[in-house]
Amino acid sequence: MTTIQNQRFVLASRPHGAPTQENFRLETVAMPSLKDGEILLRTIYLSLDPYMRGRMSAAKSYAASVEIDDVMVGGTVSQVEQSSNPDFKVGEWVVGFTGWQSYAISDGEGLLKLGMNPDKPSHALGVSGMPGFTAYMGLLDIGNPQPGETIAVAAATGPVGATVGQIGKIKGCRVVGIAGGEEKCRYAVDTLGFDACIDHKSDNFAEQLAKACPDGVDVYFENVGGKVFDAMMPLLNSSARIPVCGLVSQYNNTALPDGPDRLSQLMGLCLTKRIRMQGFIIFDDYGHRYHEFADQMAQWVSEDKIQYREQMVEGLESAPDAFKGLLEGKNFGKLVVHINDPLEQ
Repeated sequence: MTTIQNQRFVLASRPHGAPTQENFRLETVAMPSLKDGEILLRTIYLSLDPYMRGRMSAAKSYAASVEIDDVMVGGTVSQVEQSSNPDFKVGEWVVGFTGWQSYAISDGEGLLKLGMNPDKPSHALGVSGMPGFTAYMGLLDIGNPQPGETIAVAAATGPVGATVGQIGKIKGCRVVGIAGGEEKCRYAVDTLGFDACIDHKSDNFAEQLAKACPDGVDVYFENVGGKVFDAMMPLLNSSARIPVCGLVSQYNNTALPDGPDRLSQLMGLCLTKRIRMQGFIIFDDYGHRYHEFADQMAQWVSEDKIQYREQMVEGLESAPDAFKGLLEGKNFGKLVVHINDPLEQ
């Protein structure tokens, strides 16, 4: 049998500030033969997500850091190319966490089966996967939106923010998005059905945001932090809820931001307005409710109540540049890397 060559990106060094090409190293290694119970996974799609920046750091967090010379972490959709495990058939599609590489060997633990011929398998990395699950549980469980309330969401055209806003509309709320650029804001209103979307690059961003939220904000879904949260604070209503799933504006910071310390202001606001602000890690906190989400999201998608946009880039070698662009807000929709073509059936 021909030896399969695996291309993989490993962490070459830890970034200081924004990641650079030098932090990644592309290697080619021969895949070993399968042992009993193992399967060879052919990576078809790789998900790129902001949390990966945190995994490149040695700082303590909710998950272990990627070690130097280890394969970069990442969610993947793969096909079984070879199998020595009776539970997996050649050609079967699975969702896993096999990282930035073209092949991986697994014993099957932790894999989610998608079947032999799934419809739009890459969507399992977006609206039907971790980002959609994050939006669903963060908004509905922590945000607890009620009909007639105002929901605001940053990164409004990303895979999490776009889903948050559309679920908010399904639940009868007014939805205000925040995005970078006129094109993204038009998309949020015209395609996703948001009531308004404000460009955070505008000179009078805070003024425009306040005008778009005349009755204040009851639920703010936090993906970004920074100046967006600063503009949001005075708009928060009493008993507002803030699900915190990301702070992408801060991931490349090497020091605290300039300006006055606003922590005491935030703490006072939480007290006087009785605000609920809660961070969450989706599979740690809600993994036991995944099937609830999967069933409901499948129904909404089939009924065209949820629209989904995907940005596909070609080739594993494109991953570092695409990832750097993601952290700068250059993506439009869920960022996915096409690694290999599917197996011929």
